[in-house]
Amino acid sequence: MKMPTALVDNERYKLMPFPTQDFTGLLGERYSEVASITEQYRPLEGHLYSQVPKAVAQPKSEDEVIAIHKICSAHLIPIVPFGSGSSVEGQAAAVAHGLTLDLRRMDKVIEINIEDMTATVEAGVTRLQLDRALNGTGLFFPVDPGADATIGGMAATRASGTNAVRYGTMRENTLAMSAVLASGEILDVGTTVRKASNGYDLVRLFVGSEGTLGTFTKLSVRLQARPETSAVAVIPFDSVAKAVAFAVAVLQCGLSVARIELFDERTIAALNKFVGMSLREVPTIFMELHGLIGTIDKQRGVITELAGVDEIEFGSTREEIDRLWGACHKRYYACRALRPGCDAFATDVCVPISRLTQVIEDTLADIRALPIPATLHGHIGDGNFHTVVLVDSKIESELKIFENYSSRLVKRAQAAGGTCSGEHGIGLAKKQYLAAEHGASLDWMRNIKRLFDPNNLMNPGKGISLD
Repeated sequence: MKMPTALVDNERYKLMPFPTQDFTGLLGERYSEVASITEQYRPLEGHLYSQVPKAVAQPKSEDEVIAIHKICSAHLIPIVPFGSGSSVEGQAAAVAHGLTLDLRRMDKVIEINIEDMTATVEAGVTRLQLDRALNGTGLFFPVDPGADATIGGMAATRASGTNAVRYGTMRENTLAMSAVLASGEILDVGTTVRKASNGYDLVRLFVGSEGTLGTFTKLSVRLQARPETSAVAVIPFDSVAKAVAFAVAVLQCGLSVARIELFDERTIAALNKFVGMSLREVPTIFMELHGLIGTIDKQRGVITELAGVDEIEFGSTREEIDRLWGACHKRYYACRALRPGCDAFATDVCVPISRLTQVIEDTLADIRALPIPATLHGHIGDGNFHTVVLVDSKIESELKIFENYSSRLVKRAQAAGGTCSGEHGIGLAKKQYLAAEHGASLDWMRNIKRLFDPNNLMNPGKGISLD
């Protein structure tokens, strides 16, 4: 699987001189073209594209972002917005002769409105930073992709994670934002009021745009009341089919499920070894309930009856809950440790709940037949699951094995009425699957890209690209 040497026609951009003095005059030491700095902005979690940017800028304010965009617009310099940089599908991969715009210094929590249950933050605020700021308010921000991602990056990729089955994704939880367009124009979209019935919904347009329409500087997000109590359960099954059937039954019963996660036996084995757990190495459900104390107690009996197994482990203390999800959030690194020195490529598809069992069973049969290790886990409460394939990127045949497998997985999901990406976005890796999923509407998406970014400067070559 060979990656391109450039994402766009870089000769076009190189015709213009790079305005180093303009950037240093604006940012001082927060601007750099030094290789030891720019090298730090390669993709992090598994993507092969390894271009480094011409330069890196670290703005501290919206005004600086606007000024940077105006300089880039005048000199035809591509801009790649950068948050925490996980870049699973290559969204934050650098563009040659381009500028990587690191927003992590824009990290102010601007306002927490307890009555309206909203928070307004700068784009570089991280999920855990916001969670700490909410201590003592009785509120929390529910979107939990596992990584300590920036709120701006989470909105840009339409992230979700473990809590989505109850609280929704960034699509439902992003209320308003400010975005700087390629030209330097600032655009404010959305509202924090509970209802609004006017105009086009530009918030939904920008959420998931992966930096291709503008750079987010400020976002207002929805908060939720912290539940009176929580309880977790670990439930082993002797087959994936029984585990998925249980999850579907739980959802149909209307239980107050916040998270419901599936792990295949290889992932459980990896977690046992990596974090010192001692679970049976069989398909296993991790789940969490939120609600009132009496209600949660009653639901434990329903769960036991629906599961039909004798080995359910329940927990309700903060320590037990944090231990379980702390282990869950290490699953990527646990799986990667199964084959040290190799890359771990994470896949991401989502299918209708009614097709989930068959698609997962077919996928497990596929990965068991691979000559390289792979594991499966998923947010099965909303039909979303991942596989992690361990590839020695120095061996071309292994890259080809992964490329073919990934293509089969996406086509399997799309044939079942699903999507090529449930929460990781498109970036570089999945552009080729958009036409099959969107048909003629893909051309209209490109028209929108041209409207907001006529010179193709915003994260060119990614997502809805013009190349």
